[in-house]
Amino acid sequence: MKSAPRSSSPSKPRPWALITVLPFIAAAAAIAAVYFSISARLPEPLATHFGDGGTKADGFTSARAFLTLTLTLLLVFGAVLGLLVRLPEPSEGTPWLIAGGYALAAAIGYLTCLTLFGNAGVTDTSTVRLPLWELAAALAVALLAGALGRLLAGPVPLPSDRAAGRTAGQAPRLDLPAGMSAGWSRTISSPPIVVLGVLLLGAGLFFLVVAEWLTGISLFIGAIAVLPCAAARVTVDHRGLTVSSTVLPPPLRIRHLPLDRITEATSRPIGAFQEFGGWGYRIRAGGSGLVLRSGEGIVARLNNGKEFVVTVDDAATAVALLNTYLDRARSRKKGD
Repeated sequence: MKSAPRSSSPSKPRPWALITVLPFIAAAAAIAAVYFSISARLPEPLATHFGDGGTKADGFTSARAFLTLTLTLLLVFGAVLGLLVRLPEPSEGTPWLIAGGYALAAAIGYLTCLTLFGNAGVTDTSTVRLPLWELAAALAVALLAGALGRLLAGPVPLPSDRAAGRTAGQAPRLDLPAGMSAGWSRTISSPPIVVLGVLLLGAGLFFLVVAEWLTGISLFIGAIAVLPCAAARVTVDHRGLTVSSTVLPPPLRIRHLPLDRITEATSRPIGAFQEFGGWGYRIRAGGSGLVLRSGEGIVARLNNGKEFVVTVDDAATAVALLNTYLDRARSRKKGD
């Protein structure tokens, strides 16, 4: 008698939180093990910053302070990334976020251990060196660790289908009585971009302490460029469509499109990586947009033939209101 074929059970989701924090725990353990194994041979203070291409030690930190700083950075980064990947709706960029965490943990761990070993047994810490080839080796280690993290993270999840029921190209109107005004506003944020900005700030601090100051400043500049686009308020009213950063003062808007620059607005599902290659303020052939996640978004068709896109919840309501104001503006022009 043949047994009935067993139905294949759905595959269990990967333990992303555990996978994410693992390299940070491993790096912290490796640093602690190296430190305690050679602590008796470490001078006080340590040479921790190197100028002139690594040929001159020009910054010094106590051994315990150096250990505390690196372990704190690792644990904070690991905790933040671990919490982020536990969000209810992971995005297609989550595996790459995990890969970035692996690369960062490996770079911090490698450079910290290298610095400790370089100081071991030295009586004059001004003679400690950090050759440029060691920085190249750190980069190679980081890339290998990032590749391992991407492999462990597994396949990219499917884009959100929260807007799958909406038909692309819809241009609805809101039933707004003549003479009445209305406004619509929503806030959208991207935790991965927040983390990226925080990581850049942390990495900048680390490189200022351990390596070249120019690298640290460059990372700080990167953080300043990234963080303003991490969260934004999207507003639709009689003035048009406005996207403002919640980090910057109100006059410094990301984008404002008055009604006379828009021909029509629609809402549709938007794939951040498939269509724009990632998150943030994106520019591509035929348009631009603020894309902080995959999912439903506003698509404003401009009178120059291009599009401006912004991903935000309840995009259909915003589009209906915007088209209503566009109809009113056209009616007033015809009346003139």
